[in-house]
Amino acid sequence: MRRRLVHLAVAAAMLAVALFGLPLALAIGQYAETNELRDLERVAEATALVVAGDLFEGSVPRHIPDKADDADIGIYDRDGVLILGSGPHDAGGHVRRALNAEVSGGDIGGSLAVAVPVTHDADVIGVVRAAAPAVNVDRMVWVAWLGMAALAAAAIAAVYVVARRQARTIARPLEDLTRAAYRLGDGDFSVRAPSAAIPEIDSVGDSLNSTAKRLGDLVQRERSFSADASHQLRTPLAGLRLELEAAMDSPPADVRPALVSAVASLDRLGEMVERLLALARDNRRDVEPIDVHEVLDEFERDWHRRPATAQRPIHVTIDPDVPTCVGSGTAVRQVLAVLLDNAAAHGGGAVSVTARDAGEVLAIDVSDQGPGVAVPETDLFVRRADTARGHGIGLPLARRLAEAEGGRLRLTNAHPATFTLLLPGVERAHLRPAGPPRLEGTKAPSV
Repeated sequence: MRRRLVHLAVAAAMLAVALFGLPLALAIGQYAETNELRDLERVAEATALVVAGDLFEGSVPRHIPDKADDADIGIYDRDGVLILGSGPHDAGGHVRRALNAEVSGGDIGGSLAVAVPVTHDADVIGVVRAAAPAVNVDRMVWVAWLGMAALAAAAIAAVYVVARRQARTIARPLEDLTRAAYRLGDGDFSVRAPSAAIPEIDSVGDSLNSTAKRLGDLVQRERSFSADASHQLRTPLAGLRLELEAAMDSPPADVRPALVSAVASLDRLGEMVERLLALARDNRRDVEPIDVHEVLDEFERDWHRRPATAQRPIHVTIDPDVPTCVGSGTAVRQVLAVLLDNAAAHGGGAVSVTARDAGEVLAIDVSDQGPGVAVPETDLFVRRADTARGHGIGLPLARRLAEAEGGRLRLTNAHPATFTLLLPGVERAHLRPAGPPRLEGTKAPSV
């Protein structure tokens, strides 16, 4: 590309020089010849004035004026015969035209000559012919042409130097784009094309940067989804494993109840996977009024099935005037599952779940009697915060799910630990956008 730009610039410069220089060179040649003929004409006229008296009296002029020394002067009588000076003895065509009272001149036999009539009372009494070698004019023209050629070469050289610099300026951003595209193809989604201050190239660079960002976000969401899914499935899988190990260690006489319980756990796992995939794809088919009683009763039953929480009671309280919410039951269940899993893993004592009216907003409080939360809220909901002490995935995921439903998830009390899920009522839920923002970290790969 650099070579092509340089060649194009040099070719354009040479074309411009040719289009401008050739007519100018011809004009200089014509101007030099015309100027020389004009000078010869002035010399011939000055000489004619000096010799007019002698020619009128019929005598030969005594001498030729000194100012005519730079030209060959010839004086002819009225018969066209050379009587003084230098020139052809027989009158040529230009001398004969001068005898007819006409100034004539031109390039004759390698010389530039001008013939001027000498007159007295409108009668032609002689002719003065002034001539000079044409090589003098040719020498001046060649000097001018050489000067023009030198200037043209200097101009083309300057264009070549400037073109090389401009070619580097233009090609460097394109080379940067090429390197950025190779890095993007190798999986480096952090690559960004620098600004080139050239609108067309910057447009391509912005498109490449946008593509790199989208691909990076997509890969990050896929990785986050894998981590979130494994986190959400870890506790149910552990519970299922404990149930099966307990049945293996102390096999009952009738294994059917244990198998039914295991199948039910597998069904719940399958349902959880489907819910996670639906949330990751922003599938809004489950947007409907949320039955708080059904949701909390379901979690109460699941709590008592956990061997790790068999000795820890759960108290579910639902105010009679809780507002009705419309949203994704899947998202609400996932948020509550995270809160109850944290209470089971990090809390202690009885767990309380309370659904109440918070002013046209449904509030669900989840608290326990454990040691509380020593992590600041700013770190608690940050994904994999270094100081979160285990709260690296679930709580950030739960907050994002709540915000996607137009709600909020807050730590309302650290000792004892109390988390509050706020969901808008029907009057406010219909004001949410039809298509909620995608949840960072919950985008699943297409299947």
